[in-house]
Amino acid sequence: MEIGKRGLNLIKEFEGLRLDAYLPTPVDIPTIGYGHTLSNEAELGMTITEEEADRLLRNDLFWVEDSVHYFVKVDLNQNQYDALCSFVFNLGATNLERSTLLKKLNEEDYEGAGLELLKWDFQGRTKLRGLTRRREAELELFRDKRGVSATSRAVGALRGLLGPLRATLHRITAP
Repeated sequence: MEIGKRGLNLIKEFEGLRLDAYLPTPVDIPTIGYGHTLSNEAELGMTITEEEADRLLRNDLFWVEDSVHYFVKVDLNQNQYDALCSFVFNLGATNLERSTLLKKLNEEDYEGAGLELLKWDFQGRTKLRGLTRRREAELELFRDKRGVSATSRAVGALRGLLGPLRATLHRITAP
């Protein structure tokens, strides 16, 4: 699975486009384009085009997508996948790996996992309205069933039936 248009647009909306390198906060890493971080302060004078910003974003999404594929052990629909990619792009793979969100998701508690997104709206000890808005948008996308194929819905329904069936078979066949 690759990030879809809705996920890409979500990242672009919340990262914003900056064609000149800048420091998001005084203690931050130099950034350009759609949240692309630069390797050192010497690049602060750097300027790029919108096309270059799109290319940087696409390149950055490789590690994001790899992280989601690596850590998530359950099936996702496109909207859930896109929401998680936005989350990882913003907060990094390590935060996903160590999160209760991932634990709940891998236990197939999709609703609980989605609600965990809302807890990630702090920078240090400060709650940021922009992060709250982003997490709310990610949750909305995560829960959105529009645009999810009938196949994805059918697979999800079957998966819901398999858990109780497995438990019943285990009880019947247990010595």
